[in-house]
Amino acid sequence: MSGKRDLEAAPMPIGFVAHGSPMLALDAVKGGELHDWAVAMPKPRAIVIVSAHWQTRDPTIGATTTLPLLYDFSGFDDALSKIQYAPPGAPDVAARVEQLLSRVTIGKSPDRKLDHGVWVPLRHMYPAADVPILQLSLPRREPADLFDLGRMLAPLADEAVLVLGSGVLVHNLRSIDMGGAAAPPPWAREFDSWCGDVLARRDFDALVGFRVRAPKRAMAHPTEEHFLPLLVAAGAASTRSRAVTFPITGFEFGSLSRRCVQFT
Repeated sequence: MSGKRDLEAAPMPIGFVAHGSPMLALDAVKGGELHDWAVAMPKPRAIVIVSAHWQTRDPTIGATTTLPLLYDFSGFDDALSKIQYAPPGAPDVAARVEQLLSRVTIGKSPDRKLDHGVWVPLRHMYPAADVPILQLSLPRREPADLFDLGRMLAPLADEAVLVLGSGVLVHNLRSIDMGGAAAPPPWAREFDSWCGDVLARRDFDALVGFRVRAPKRAMAHPTEEHFLPLLVAAGAASTRSRAVTFPITGFEFGSLSRRCVQFT
């Protein structure tokens, strides 16, 4: 027995993955932690993922065919631009997402490649590239609207689809230490701990109101795009009672949070 739950027996978890630096793609140790997390979950028939690195006015469906990867970064190891990861597209899931989002304006971008917020963590989580992936953009909306977007996507979890937000819970690039020697500063620990506390208590009102309720918010997120995918995941998880766990925690590069979230 593998210990995995039957896909027919229970809904998929919903998650938020910290995609970190693009260098995570080459890190076997941290990548191994992501892989262990994925193995501990039921294997999804497909993944719908919202990344901090694709923002649009309206929610937009990305490619439904396999395209080359988007290497949307510079100044890193040249080996990153040689990485290949070619999971199948998910046209059937795209059609289902259209149906679920029928009451909002939705766009399509069939030439949109998977950005590093998608392929960097997923190549570790599902290295065989055998799970179809659909990227959905992060719309430029208020936090409550993104939470509602997640609620609309919630039925996917009952259809063996993993709904995943991809960002970083503490993301201030001006404060990172690429040498990795610096300890996390108090403000980073405080914001990360606040996230862990409100998530554990399922205090979604506080989460949506993070701009005024979270400590050290301006330091933790000079811009908000790396936090906002969490709201989509939390919205999807809010439609039923789900336990909250943190399969990976800690920091890298000083202040960059590695906290991942699973709603089970």
